[in-house]
Amino acid sequence: MKSHGGPVSYDHVSFLDNIWYVFRFHRIHVCILFYDHFSLAFLLEKMQGKSLGGYWSFCVFVECVFSFGICFTGAVEMSRRSPFASWLCAMLHCFGSYILADLLLGESPLHYFSNNSSVVLATAVWYLIFFCPMDLFYKCVSFLPLKLVFVAMKEVVRVRKIVAGVHHAHHHGWFVMMATGWVKGSGVALMSNFEQLLRGVWKPETNEILHMSFPTKASLYGTLLFTLQQTRWLPISEANLIFFFTMFMIVCKVFMTATHSHASPFAPVEDFICPVFFGSVSSGHTSHHHDQHGASHDVSHPPPPPPAKSKEELNEGTRKRKAKKAE
Repeated sequence: MKSHGGPVSYDHVSFLDNIWYVFRFHRIHVCILFYDHFSLAFLLEKMQGKSLGGYWSFCVFVECVFSFGICFTGAVEMSRRSPFASWLCAMLHCFGSYILADLLLGESPLHYFSNNSSVVLATAVWYLIFFCPMDLFYKCVSFLPLKLVFVAMKEVVRVRKIVAGVHHAHHHGWFVMMATGWVKGSGVALMSNFEQLLRGVWKPETNEILHMSFPTKASLYGTLLFTLQQTRWLPISEANLIFFFTMFMIVCKVFMTATHSHASPFAPVEDFICPVFFGSVSSGHTSHHHDQHGASHDVSHPPPPPPAKSKEELNEGTRKRKAKKAE
């Protein structure tokens, strides 16, 4: 937009274009460019949109496959020994949330694999991470500043999945809405035991429901919030809830990744609320109870003493012993 020496007319400024303000100071034009991408309205619109673009999918697939590569020891050896099993596990990490949600809603679990572009892109990412010469791609994506960008973008997509799951099951009751949003947000974490079976490992003690990680627990709480919002029990607009919850997820996950921390930010609140509503387990009472219970089963009672013999029996026994000696 050109300036003819006069003030800039705001009637000619389009809200869909970049806004230029031109100031004249000592015959020098100082141009300040404001992009719509930095406005709150634009961020809310993108977070609510149906598509974030292929580069978002690429970053999410990179983070998913990278997490699969470091989640257990021997991932590289498995990719060499059983490439198909490694590829299948990587696809579960990328599309596990859609598969599990389709199973819950009675749809085909292979429905999302009909999206050829996503499957090809995820396969390309898997191949580059495990088979790129000199591990160049793996070294690039493991660079911490770049990895933090991937983590932040993945959390944006996670919140979008939660909202999409709640919307998809909106007419099926609260529980179905929460279950669908939860599995879409948690991803492959709820299928960890099945994923372990594909790797030839069986560790039932690592069940995600028994020991929830931060993404799984945050997805559960987020699903509860969005369900309350959809049923008009939470007085906040959906756009604002998406924005604030997304910012919370990004900050927490980026901080945990940067500091290599596994502590849950929900722990202080849970330690305060859970004993009030669900009670607390006293270690002394529990151990005492188990000690008494175990003692009743483990300690063997001594056998009862034999009945005392009468004098006649003792005398008869003495006479028999003397007769045997005489013989």
